[in-house]
Amino acid sequence: MSIRDISVDTLAGAPTTLADLTGDKTLLIVNVASRCGLTPQYEGLVRLQRSYADRGFTVVGVPCNQFLGQEPGSAEEIQEFCAVNYGVDFPLLAKTDVNGEERHPLYAELTRAADAEGKAGDVQWNFEKFLVSRDGEVVGRFRPNVEPGDPALVEAIEKSL
Repeated sequence: MSIRDISVDTLAGAPTTLADLTGDKTLLIVNVASRCGLTPQYEGLVRLQRSYADRGFTVVGVPCNQFLGQEPGSAEEIQEFCAVNYGVDFPLLAKTDVNGEERHPLYAELTRAADAEGKAGDVQWNFEKFLVSRDGEVVGRFRPNVEPGDPALVEAIEKSL
């Protein structure tokens, strides 16, 4: 089964898959939080979305409250925060566990991928990024400190388009 076929819920609670939600686009899946020191990365994620959307790319935000409770809001609060503060115009999924016993099946697959240093496993913090090709293969993993505008990330996106 492809990552694109794993069942997920939208932020509004509607069941779907990444394939149905985004079509055959290249995806940058990012676990996000609204009360984190890295939250300003939303600005860069919105820029990536707007720069590459017409070439078959989308960011997918996955709210997660597992890192010091930095995403405590309801779905409505998360949607409002993202829209009002950052103009988020990419899909957001329901709040999801990315690590631990309740890890969502999407992240069970994503965390098998290694980062640039060859390390796979648990998500380290908010704003960890997974680049998924149109055919559902994880083609890049970027740790939280890699900004959305980082040349290595941008190059990987452009190569995958």
